[in-house]
Amino acid sequence: MLKIKNLVMLFSSTLKTYGYSVSQLVELLQEIRDHYNEVLMQRWVHVFRDIFDEDNYHPMQVPTAVEYQRVVDSFPYRDSNLEAASFPKRFPFSSMVPRVYQQIQNYIQACLQFSQDLNLADQEIDDTLRRYTNLLLTRTLSGCLSTLIRKPSLSLLQLIQISINTNYLEESNSWLEEYIAQLTGASRELSHIARLQGRAVFRDVRDDAEQQIYEALKRKMDEFMELANYDWLLNEPSGHASSYLMDLIAFLQSTFQAFTNLKEHVAQNACLTACRHIAEILMELLLSDDVKSVSMGALQQVNLDVIQCEQFAASEPVPGFEDGTLLSSFLDLRQLLDLLLSWDWSAYFHDYGQETSKYLRVSPQRAITVLEKLREADKRTVFSVLKKSERDKKKLMETVLRQLRQLLQSSA
Repeated sequence: MLKIKNLVMLFSSTLKTYGYSVSQLVELLQEIRDHYNEVLMQRWVHVFRDIFDEDNYHPMQVPTAVEYQRVVDSFPYRDSNLEAASFPKRFPFSSMVPRVYQQIQNYIQACLQFSQDLNLADQEIDDTLRRYTNLLLTRTLSGCLSTLIRKPSLSLLQLIQISINTNYLEESNSWLEEYIAQLTGASRELSHIARLQGRAVFRDVRDDAEQQIYEALKRKMDEFMELANYDWLLNEPSGHASSYLMDLIAFLQSTFQAFTNLKEHVAQNACLTACRHIAEILMELLLSDDVKSVSMGALQQVNLDVIQCEQFAASEPVPGFEDGTLLSSFLDLRQLLDLLLSWDWSAYFHDYGQETSKYLRVSPQRAITVLEKLREADKRTVFSVLKKSERDKKKLMETVLRQLRQLLQSSA
């Protein structure tokens, strides 16, 4: 297409020397230029996809000064701590960052090739390059990144690295602005007319990547939670938290260490998401229709697991939370278990509906559901009917259930 442009330019110059109007040829050149840009963008789709496919999404590590210089020459990242560090040096971003930046520059150069020799003013060339670069950023690169972060093969740690990468790509926007200005020699005062939209593009992609991180974290947690195999008729608790839960917490602790290079709010949201997800699943297990009977021993084992979760939340796995924020994720479970294990029904009914109630978050329906499971478990105990204490407990349970149903009906 560059050859076609040159032929049209030659033909236009010839016609002008003979006094003919060349306005239609100028319009044709503009159409060819727009088409040329479309062709370039289609080519760069494959360029970006190849970069993403070849990246391992781990921070770049360089063993020598030569390799370090090669990276900073291709991507103008400067960090005094990294410069002072000994080799091997590790950059915070993966290889896609300098490669994407370099390819955006190559694209700008390719666009400039067409605009040369068109007798355009520097400012017009500058505006044209910015407009086409914005198209590359908002359509081509944005689309490729959106496709990338939805690849099911990406691990949680790789998604985290991609999110980190977008921070550095966002910073490169000003460098690309400077690069275009240097190529065109346009006035810096006028170059604000068509600002590059890279910052907005990378922010949007990062927001999307963060949502994918939260979803991937929950999927990974589900794999651990699927290993939960409670003996709901357990006579006595084991005396320690369940092994699947200990493995899950160990995974979360190591995962949150990888969040150190992310924005603080991302790490906090991920941690809060994790705590809430554990609490939701434990509550679902306890209330599940598939579980017909629950013994006091099983309930005490669940309580041990919740205690372990609360200790994890209290350890501040991610800094910056206000006191009690993470612990509040388990508050529904904690109040329900405390009520059932302490058998503190007089306080529950006396303070029901009051803001000062110790069991404010325990709904009558949830209490009924678990009590009925406890009652079913008691029926399986052959000699329980022979003990007076068990008979008294059974009568109390029936009384409590009746009162809970009355509360439920009155609030309906």
